Amino acid sequence: MADKFELRCYAYLDRMQPQYAAFVGTITQGDLPVQGMADLYIEVAPGNEVFRLVDIAVKATQAKPGAQLVEREFGMFEVHSHSQAEVLEAGKVVLDRLGLKIEDRKKPEIASLQVITNVDPYQVQLLNRFRRGAMLVAGETLFIMECAPAAYINLAANEAEKYATIKIIHISSVGRFGRMWLSGSEAEILAAKQAAVQALQSIEGV
Repeated sequence: MADKFELRCYAYLDRMQPQYAAFVGTITQGDLPVQGMADLYIEVAPGNEVFRLVDIAVKATQAKPGAQLVEREFGMFEVHSHSQAEVLEAGKVVLDRLGLKIEDRKKPEIASLQVITNVDPYQVQLLNRFRRGAMLVAGETLFIMECAPAAYINLAANEAEKYATIKIIHISSVGRFGRMWLSGSEAEILAAKQAAVQALQSIEGV
């Protein structure tokens, strides 16, 4: 079966950070996650496979589904639990059914990195109209990351929050590219950037 499917993303988050979990709660259409839970994002092609894979995962484990969606040619789903073992088992049964291994996933590619210091008040107003997270405030430093496959941006955001005191302004993890906006002091944003980049670069894949 491995030659029929593309494992575009397998991103395991061992412990959801407070802001990240709160943000996901604003966009989740399924079971709501809370901070401290383990989290798993799997993205595949062809996209319609996600419906079967979610069925497999939730029937075989106690992990709960927060998302299942198809965006053009790709499909993505998310499961979470207070038990890391349940989330890891959900990933295992899905990969077993597909005849794939974690190492078959695509390695994330960083498409864009931007650090904007002392953000102008007018640009702040524009960005805040599209955000789903915290408010961006004039004078803060803004960090923007773009990566592919899109679902990996969730791992980058969660790791950034682990290692830096920042605000999550927005995360988009659907489509061809994933994007996030983080704000804070320049020093904290540089620490967040390092953590996010390191998280994605550490992913092994093809």
